[in-house]
Amino acid sequence: MSEAQHTYATARRTVVELVFGSMAAQVAGAVVRLGVADAVADGEPTADEIAATCGTPARTTRRLLRAAVVLGLAEERGADRFALTPAGALLRSTGPGSLNAFTRMFTDPVMVRAWHDLSEAVRDERTTFDTAFGQPFFDHLKTVPELAAGFNAAMSQGARLVAGLLPDAYDFGRFTSITDVGGGDGTLLTAVLRRYEGLRGVVFDTADGSAQAGAKLAASGVAERCTVSVGDFFAAGPDPTDAVLLKSILHDWDDERCTTILTHCRRALPPDGRLLVVEPVLPGAAADATTPVSYLSDLNMLVNVGGQERTRAEFEALLTGAGFTVAEFVPLPPSEFHLIEAVPTA
Repeated sequence: MSEAQHTYATARRTVVELVFGSMAAQVAGAVVRLGVADAVADGEPTADEIAATCGTPARTTRRLLRAAVVLGLAEERGADRFALTPAGALLRSTGPGSLNAFTRMFTDPVMVRAWHDLSEAVRDERTTFDTAFGQPFFDHLKTVPELAAGFNAAMSQGARLVAGLLPDAYDFGRFTSITDVGGGDGTLLTAVLRRYEGLRGVVFDTADGSAQAGAKLAASGVAERCTVSVGDFFAAGPDPTDAVLLKSILHDWDDERCTTILTHCRRALPPDGRLLVVEPVLPGAAADATTPVSYLSDLNMLVNVGGQERTRAEFEALLTGAGFTVAEFVPLPPSEFHLIEAVPTA
């Protein structure tokens, strides 16, 4: 093979793998929806045994399992037996670090539909979910309770990695109170409160968003130091607090609506309070990225909710415009997230 042929073959493989990428995602989705990962569990069952557990034909189940093997979700152990890899184990419905609900949500037809019109979203700078479903994403969630519950579960699972990193990456001991605005079921705030026993907290979210927070706080043993406050961060902010935590909130919205959220949060803070924003921070140049995840998330924000991921300069401009001064950016490896600390501008 000549050098030119090798270059072409490599380039062609890259394009073909990208084109087939959405199919790979659906393999993970099917493994979750059919209960395949749960059927394999910690053992090495045969394809026939897995099919019997899942109630699926052995022939097509075997084909799905083979695809899972080449995608790094499973291993073939000989004699038609299969076992989960560490990645595949995360697709089980239970277990440490499970991403079952996360995978189910992000491969759901509702989440994927707006991506079909990505070219239109880029061309017209519009949120194609709104056109496809006749209403914005979060309004649509309110009309489909099962989908809303799945979304909340996915967000909880998505927060677990940062929840394991944040308490040791920042000194929350300087505060007596902290409010997690848009805090969902309290996964992140719970981790902070368990690490800092002198701290009191509030989960501030809509009724739907915080529906599971009470149970989470009780199960985690922090219910006596944490309350749930139902509210809409576009209408008003939380009650006065030493610190406001915003994780994966600003990327859902455009700059104007982010400014509204931030203005309401600023009013809740004392002059020496702190705003703590936890979001991916895009590098100044895409070539400096170590993973495509944040850039794919950026386009997901475009097509589904109308938001965006932001660079350091964009965060600084946004926060400055809302009355804050950025103090520091703290990376949270091995995640793609940063903690952005900001103080109210005098």
